[in-house]
Amino acid sequence: MNRPQPKPFWISKHAVLEAWERVKANQGAAGIDAESIQDFERRLKDNLYRIWNRMSSGSYLPPPVRTVAIPKAGGGERKLGIPTVADRVAQMVVKRRLEPRLEPLFHADSYGYRLFKSAHEAVGRARQRCWRYDWVLDLDIKGFFDNIPHDLIMRAVRKHAPEKWVVLYIERWLKAPAQDEQGQQTPRDKGTPQGGVISPLLANLFLHYALDAWLARQHPNIPFERYADDAILHCRTREEAERLREAIIERLAECGLELNLQKTKIVYCKDEDRRGHHEHEKFTFLGYEFRPRRAKNYRGKYFISFLPAVSDKAAKKIRQEVKRWKLHLRSDKTITDLARMFNPIIRGWVQYYGHYYRSALHPIFRPLDRTLVRWACRKYKKLRGHQRRAAHWLRRLSVREPKLWAHWEIGVRGRVL
Repeated sequence: MNRPQPKPFWISKHAVLEAWERVKANQGAAGIDAESIQDFERRLKDNLYRIWNRMSSGSYLPPPVRTVAIPKAGGGERKLGIPTVADRVAQMVVKRRLEPRLEPLFHADSYGYRLFKSAHEAVGRARQRCWRYDWVLDLDIKGFFDNIPHDLIMRAVRKHAPEKWVVLYIERWLKAPAQDEQGQQTPRDKGTPQGGVISPLLANLFLHYALDAWLARQHPNIPFERYADDAILHCRTREEAERLREAIIERLAECGLELNLQKTKIVYCKDEDRRGHHEHEKFTFLGYEFRPRRAKNYRGKYFISFLPAVSDKAAKKIRQEVKRWKLHLRSDKTITDLARMFNPIIRGWVQYYGHYYRSALHPIFRPLDRTLVRWACRKYKKLRGHQRRAAHWLRRLSVREPKLWAHWEIGVRGRVL
């Protein structure tokens, strides 16, 4: 009897199964093969065995990555890469092997895509430092995910991955071609697809050496917060910020990257005690806009502080999304039905953008209540043509049942007309 030949690489079947469970929990769109999570699960045992067998034998070749153009808020497009479900499972196997080794290496002020780190933590730390430092250098790296040099990232991977199969497959994923909606493939000689399972970990590893460790070594007195490629640095004077900007331009050039000088800016953290006028007195970080805002101290006295709140861009997106719901036309539904349908989305907005300066959400959600007033006028005959009466009805309902709508729980009630 012929015994099966041992595999070149030892990868446990259990690791593949756990990777699948993570991918399933994250959901996501189908890749170039149009196979969804549900389709993959119908032949789960065969699909997982195929991945394990090919990865263990060294014969796994990642398919092209489906690219989708996503509009940017400031104009232009961002290319999002969508691997197949099977490829996401394979990437998750490698990520789970490499991530525990890299996590202790990363800087404490690197917050993006990390275990036990969050965007709220990054915003909170930035808020505290803006009170202590007068100036902020708001960095913008031009096309970061599309321009990571493969040779430099692979040098870092080899330093921390003793397993040959980890190095082999990461190199193959970096080189996997991109395929657009028309089926045309583009070879890739730099960058990592934004949307891949392994990409955020590789991005953090690259920027750890390109920026974080360099700052800690060359500029130890400059505190910073970085979330993926979004970073802000705190300086005591404008001159210090200008010198730091020039040094970072040189450092990124050494690493094959370029600073976007049109979007990179030096910001004055103006408040009650910081006088004068400067070109930039606000910046946006992780959907929060930092700028001078009214605050109240422990004695109840109002003053001006430099604080984060939901940004104008984020507020505009929320209003546009609410408008697309066309709630006023859904008169076939009860108000409880509507709340059940849309509360998960509203609650997500409240939980994220209401973490700091929650009162800034009040004017954002007032148009939603106005739409509910229009809905009530269409729904109930006694309210037709009587918007003021409908507004009183909605106000009484919000007081009686403040948990019916998620935005009512934060006090977004009162006048809606």
